[in-house]
Amino acid sequence: MSTHIAAKKGEIADRVLLPGDPLRAKFIAENFLMDAKRYNDIRNMYGYTGKYQGVPVSVQATGMGIPSIGIYVHELLAEYQVKKLIRVGTAGGLAPQLKLRDIVLAQAASTDSSVIHNIFGPSISFAPTADFDLLRQAYQAAQNIEHAAYVGNVIGQDRFYDAQINFKQLAAYGVLAAEMETPILYLLAAQYQAQALGIFTISNHIFNGGETTAQERQETFGEMITVALETIIK
Repeated sequence: MSTHIAAKKGEIADRVLLPGDPLRAKFIAENFLMDAKRYNDIRNMYGYTGKYQGVPVSVQATGMGIPSIGIYVHELLAEYQVKKLIRVGTAGGLAPQLKLRDIVLAQAASTDSSVIHNIFGPSISFAPTADFDLLRQAYQAAQNIEHAAYVGNVIGQDRFYDAQINFKQLAAYGVLAAEMETPILYLLAAQYQAQALGIFTISNHIFNGGETTAQERQETFGEMITVALETIIK
């Protein structure tokens, strides 16, 4: 086991979905995976391993924000040798064409966090990007869902309540949506030479209005989960 994950060696698959909400992890395990067994409940950050179409897949909750997901991704990569990680989360829409429940595939992840400069120093602005094979496969899988799927840049915010961030400027530069975790996911995947992708359901739109409920975010974003699972088993 690692510091924050109670699994023994071999109890976590080399392919892991990463929802933030522990109850979404439970929902995925119970409704999408066969023979799922829980391997972690430390801090109620539930983790499960089961099978999807006969392929072992794990799902590990990560909490909210760059510091929290960074802990779990680091331990999955360093202690459990995970090779593929797909974040399945929610995001606030910025692009005007996005509608509630549309899917965003994060090709790149900008951020206002200092996490990149803390590693590379002020002279390098490292660009956290998705694994191309996962991105391509996810886009292909997303052609079979009801809602539209978009590929592009997202902003991984350091703070949820942030009156200083300029969403209008970000949207003008083509940033599709706002979330809080993907930059560190891509950064750690690059460090450990693993494959990573962020897939998001638009749960609210920052400019156009509209918002899904907490229960809807937990239990009704099945299209995103299906796209992620179809991608991660390839």
